[in-house]
Amino acid sequence: MAHRRRLLPLDGAMILQAEELYRFYRSGDEETRALRGVSLEVAAGEVVLVSGPSGSGKSTLLACLGGLDDPDGGTVRVDGHHISHRPEAERAALRARLVGVLFQSGNLIEHLTVAANVDLAQRLAGRRDRRLRDELLAGLGLAARAGAWPSQLSGGESARAGLAVALANRPALLLADEPTGELDQHTEGPVLRLIREQAGERTAVVIASHSPAVRRLADRVVELKDGRAA
Repeated sequence: MAHRRRLLPLDGAMILQAEELYRFYRSGDEETRALRGVSLEVAAGEVVLVSGPSGSGKSTLLACLGGLDDPDGGTVRVDGHHISHRPEAERAALRARLVGVLFQSGNLIEHLTVAANVDLAQRLAGRRDRRLRDELLAGLGLAARAGAWPSQLSGGESARAGLAVALANRPALLLADEPTGELDQHTEGPVLRLIREQAGERTAVVIASHSPAVRRLADRVVELKDGRAA
């Protein structure tokens, strides 16, 4: 059952509005119902954990929320913009401008330095801002690693650099899929605190994870089971 740990601010803007999302996958005669009528609203400054067993639909839900996948039914609005049921090129443009995505791994392009990875994310969003880039890297403790290649980073540094990329476009919505899955407990806590601090009061955050540390951080927990909110 979903539960809330704090009340939303009275003037909190509703950044994410997802209504009755359905997603089906077909392989031959087999049909997998990944999402079955899931609805979710998240306000600016709120951190929501999406939890559930493997195969419950967590990653599919995040993909639909960020426009990486299109639901078969239902709608997704991010900061007032419809991101679902559009051509892929339009979804990609909106995603680059409105959504930051943080994966467990794969947020960094190996042949670009840390700073260049952030630059690329900003360029795709049409918001080249070196001052913001430098502020992000400094705030994440990566100023001295701006010129490093991803292969030269530790696990904690790589997670923080991935967060810098996800936040490079000042997103209205930050989506994180098992962002600390490869980190030890000493690194996990600081990275999670940075997610909340960097998101501040203007970004809605949705994290799919099994981590007890993420559960403690979250303002609200939404449990999925068999593609439904339990």
